[in-house]
Amino acid sequence: MKQAYLIVSILIAFITTTHADEKLNLKSPDGAIQVSINIGEFITYSVSYRNDLLFSNNKLALNLKNENLGSPAKLLNSKITAVSNTLKPHVPLKYSTVVSSFNKLLMSFKGNYAIEFRAFNNGVAYRFITNKKGAIEVLNEQVDLNFPSSYDIHVQQPASFKTAYEENYSTVNSANWNAKMSTLPILIDTKKQYKILVSESDLSDYPCLFLKGNGNNKIQAAFPKSPLRFAPDGDRSLKIIEEAPYIAKTTGKRSFPWRYFVISTEDKQLLENTMTLQLAPESQIKDPSWIKPGQASWEWWNDASPYGPDVNFESGYNLETYKYYIDFAAKFGIKYIIMDEGWANSTTDPYTPNPKVDVHELIRYGKEKNVGVVLWLTWLTVHENMDLFKTFKQWGVKGLKIDFMDRSDQWMVNYYERIANEAAKNELLVDFHGAFKPAGLEYKYPNVISYEGVRGMEQMGGTLPKNSLFLPFMRNAVGPMDYTPGAMISMQPESYRAERPNAASIGTRAYQMALFVVFESGLQMLADNPTLYYRNPDCTEFITSVPTTWDETIALEAKVGELAVVAKRKDKKWFIGGINNDAEKIRKISLNLDFLEAGRTYKMTYFEDGINAARQAMDYRKKTIAVKKGDKIDVQMVRNGGYAAVISLE
Repeated sequence: MKQAYLIVSILIAFITTTHADEKLNLKSPDGAIQVSINIGEFITYSVSYRNDLLFSNNKLALNLKNENLGSPAKLLNSKITAVSNTLKPHVPLKYSTVVSSFNKLLMSFKGNYAIEFRAFNNGVAYRFITNKKGAIEVLNEQVDLNFPSSYDIHVQQPASFKTAYEENYSTVNSANWNAKMSTLPILIDTKKQYKILVSESDLSDYPCLFLKGNGNNKIQAAFPKSPLRFAPDGDRSLKIIEEAPYIAKTTGKRSFPWRYFVISTEDKQLLENTMTLQLAPESQIKDPSWIKPGQASWEWWNDASPYGPDVNFESGYNLETYKYYIDFAAKFGIKYIIMDEGWANSTTDPYTPNPKVDVHELIRYGKEKNVGVVLWLTWLTVHENMDLFKTFKQWGVKGLKIDFMDRSDQWMVNYYERIANEAAKNELLVDFHGAFKPAGLEYKYPNVISYEGVRGMEQMGGTLPKNSLFLPFMRNAVGPMDYTPGAMISMQPESYRAERPNAASIGTRAYQMALFVVFESGLQMLADNPTLYYRNPDCTEFITSVPTTWDETIALEAKVGELAVVAKRKDKKWFIGGINNDAEKIRKISLNLDFLEAGRTYKMTYFEDGINAARQAMDYRKKTIAVKKGDKIDVQMVRNGGYAAVISLE
């Protein structure tokens, strides 16, 4: 009996040992963030900030056609490495130099796959890596987020996977969110001091990640299926008529997209984060010197309608009008003009210009004036005419604005990369409209100069500052954003009455000017009519002096959805931009100029909301003062107001 008891005890001990969970820990370089990973029947991880639990037992897995990676999991080995890299993006939207320091945990598992975690001082990221032969079919990826208590989540909820990422933001509670899914990024408010920005990077040959609640304080992944067959759907798109059972069919030897979480203890940190860049692949363009970020004059928003005593021609989509835009751009040092729908004889033929427009003459004229031409096209026309890149380079075109993709399945994600690659071969910029959010392609191919994927000013009265005040903390916090700012007709929402050609924005004049500093895009539009810019020379001179790339970014004041004030440096010149929602009739703040160099006197020219701006939104005041390091500047912004300044050495 004793021998039998011993055998049973040994067997139980063996079973317990073989099924015992393995636990691993990874900390950020400063030790504040800890990731605790549990490996057993499932792989789960928890995230804490200085012992405050933020995520609890998040499950991750990659479900392939014939196996599930991560369920169960057999760990073979693991290794933690400290890494520090210096990154110098060719199109620096926040910093010309970024030091990326993190601790890396690489876990290799039975079944020829690995999972890599990285812990930064401001967040956490992970990804799957597979080493399989041939092709694999990914049926699903499990991305679960479990909350230890009820959180508020700022989301953008489309009706389906067919979306241009232009919905308004809304706020849901994690305990009962179970209706619509959300695009990325989402922003989690823990109701403590922490906010967590969730997005992805290094997205390639794989669909975009969406997230949805399950009504029980948990978020889960959702992915569009890979399309198999299409049917016509007008002149600018296709409709999917058959989908695969998988979300991706891809090579078995690859790394998968990063899922990342920027953890902030102050809202200001969200404005300064560079996580998409830090997790993006290296540039594939060996010599990017031809890629020139800059501003662009754009005719669509104002319906190509210059007027006044200096306009001695019938304005519209014609040669004379576009030359007027080029002359305007040349006068103010604007690098490009955008020629939107109408430059070609039809939307389906990219090779036959509209004879009223004469693209070839405009390209020649623009070159003479040092102004490049960017042409609008539908994605479908580009897809069906992939040789147009060579043709456009021969014409002298500088870039393409490609529109109406409105999808983010594997096929469409691959389309973006094909376009980026072909455009790069022919030294053409790309601005994606009707687009999903940036997810690293803009660093792999820095000629991808911007994306729309935002509820921008083309929505006219549907673009409210109370929605746009989420953009610096969410959409623009993950990459470049083509919002198309620059309205010279400004209104408060209760008095808004406008439509093209007399397009107008909601928000004050100072708010519109500040957008050029606050919002980031490698191709930044001036959306309004040159006629109005000529009539407002002080505003125009300021706007056109604002760079589109920066050496340094410092968030001065920030409150998600309410207030964003940033200082940005280019060379030795500083710009300040502040935007405000409608929560307060007048918001007063004090800006500390500690970022200036000591012992020097600077000239500061600023634009502030006028005394009547809360009612007449075009009211503003321009002032110039002398400032030095450590000065404190009192600023007040009216509801939907703003503040814009430039600081330079005397």
